[in-house]
Amino acid sequence: FVLNHIIMLGFSIRKKTDTNKLSNIFVNSLIELVENGYQDVIEMIKDDTVFVSDPEIPSNAKQQFLLILIVGNIEFLRDRFEDYNVEEIELEIIQKFANIYGKSEAEFSSLIVKTVEYISHYNFPSKNILYGMSKAIFRKFNLSDYQESYFKSQNVPNPLFIKRLDEVLINFIWDWDVFLKKYKL
Repeated sequence: FVLNHIIMLGFSIRKKTDTNKLSNIFVNSLIELVENGYQDVIEMIKDDTVFVSDPEIPSNAKQQFLLILIVGNIEFLRDRFEDYNVEEIELEIIQKFANIYGKSEAEFSSLIVKTVEYISHYNFPSKNILYGMSKAIFRKFNLSDYQESYFKSQNVPNPLFIKRLDEVLINFIWDWDVFLKKYKL
């Protein structure tokens, strides 16, 4: 009876979780998302009309894509969890991904820092995380060579392509609001 009234009043009962469970859910979901969506992103890139020739995607592109998504999602995590100890959550995520990549925590942390610096460098002066992720993918995939001469000569991405890539990448961003409606730390 009480439960029905709580639900009718718009309250929801959230499951309690800890940082280990949260990081497991996050890591596994992100890997599954990349496994299921990466090829669609590649097809979107290859089919985009801004390229005058078919882009050749580097052999390590899937790993680079996942790494950029990890960094971007960690940045969104920092923005969303101001009240929590984000360092603990980040450490759990880094430990799990270090295991997956076959690296030590220190090596993987260094890789994360280098990727953050890479994204920041190409995204400067913007602070828009999603925009930075799109620009980093553009650079990591060496897409400038496949553009029309105007953008190719300036070595900058066509803004129309970046906008379309932003719209695709938003699907790879963890929705912390939905998570927090279902779980509490």
